[in-house]
Amino acid sequence: MDNLSTGGDGSVAAWATPRVAVAALGVGAVALGVAAVATSSDPAGRLLISLAAVAALSLALLAAVQRPKLSVDADVMRVKTLRGRRTYRRDDVITVRLVPYPRLGRRVPMLEMDVRDGEDERLLIFGRWDLGEDPRAVFDTLELRGWVPADWSRD
Repeated sequence: MDNLSTGGDGSVAAWATPRVAVAALGVGAVALGVAAVATSSDPAGRLLISLAAVAALSLALLAAVQRPKLSVDADVMRVKTLRGRRTYRRDDVITVRLVPYPRLGRRVPMLEMDVRDGEDERLLIFGRWDLGEDPRAVFDTLELRGWVPADWSRD
């Protein structure tokens, strides 16, 4: 498995988009780029395929740059975003909960966290793509490590 999620008080648990998925997106972007070059007789098709290649490459780069997306150790939680890495202490975490969202005709769990970021509050939402595994398993790990405030849990 790509994610380090070990137990113990001093160990770090980290979650990110799997490297295999990032590599597959990169390969798909290259394949779409080749297809766009090979499509010379259809300008509209070439444009659409080129846009798909750029989108796939952008997703691959974003997922690669934001590794690990979420990590926790005994005292600090780190979240990597496009703007850089944010660090939160235990008292910055207001709520941690699992929320089912409708997606493609079924309900999928998402991990939601409300955190204090200086003077502001932020809502962080993580899905399977961000974490590389089921958000329920990540919630359980966070709960075991004491990151879920006592008055919040599964919805």
